[in-house]
Amino acid sequence: MATYTQVGRLLGVSARLSRPGYQCAALHWPSHNTGVSNRWPQNPHWVVPGRTMFVQTQDTPNPNSLKFLPGRTVLESGTMNFAGPRDAHCSPLARQLFRIDGVKSVFLGPDFITISKADDNMEWKVIKPDVFAAIMDFFTSGLPVVNEGSVPSADTAPSDDDDEVVAMIKELLDTRIRPTVQEDGGDVLYRGFEDGIVKLKLQGSCTSCPSSIITLKSGIQNMLQFYVPEVESVEQVKDEDEEEAAQA
Repeated sequence: MATYTQVGRLLGVSARLSRPGYQCAALHWPSHNTGVSNRWPQNPHWVVPGRTMFVQTQDTPNPNSLKFLPGRTVLESGTMNFAGPRDAHCSPLARQLFRIDGVKSVFLGPDFITISKADDNMEWKVIKPDVFAAIMDFFTSGLPVVNEGSVPSADTAPSDDDDEVVAMIKELLDTRIRPTVQEDGGDVLYRGFEDGIVKLKLQGSCTSCPSSIITLKSGIQNMLQFYVPEVESVEQVKDEDEEEAAQA
């Protein structure tokens, strides 16, 4: 078993190793032969006349989620997921977005906002103009994205209390997996390791993605097992409020 002190070297070596040619819902392992980028193509800028701010949109692997990039910092650190309007009491931005008809959930990242729509049949072209206007109005208002004292989701960086295996799992999640997932408008958080099972929480575009299980098993699980033999499987966990929102 590799020791925790070897993690940095392992991660350096991994960058030169061939990756599987598999592309999953939120993790995209580029193929050596095709040179496919792991970034989804961005749509053109959307500009509201008379305003100096513009917002970009970026597709995600989830057809019901769209990533909005306001061109400025959204959260200084961490991420925040709001499964429904009642969860958005601590975020003036999220509350404003939930006022838009068709918005099911809001996810805030470092420099992006992921919106998930409630109705599969509702087209994005109907929702987009209201989302653009809400984002622009908010960032020109001077209001804080989240209220003072609100704590974003903690990252998965190793702590002094972790043993070697947990520290390596967290290191891989924090440095290799989470950045890729965030590029697709989502996030993955560490929620425990017991009896060989890594428990993770998916957020943002990953939450309701039809291929989230494939993401876990064929993307994240394969990478963790490659570097940490103690990992037998990866499972998704959900909070009670997320379960209720999914059934609503």
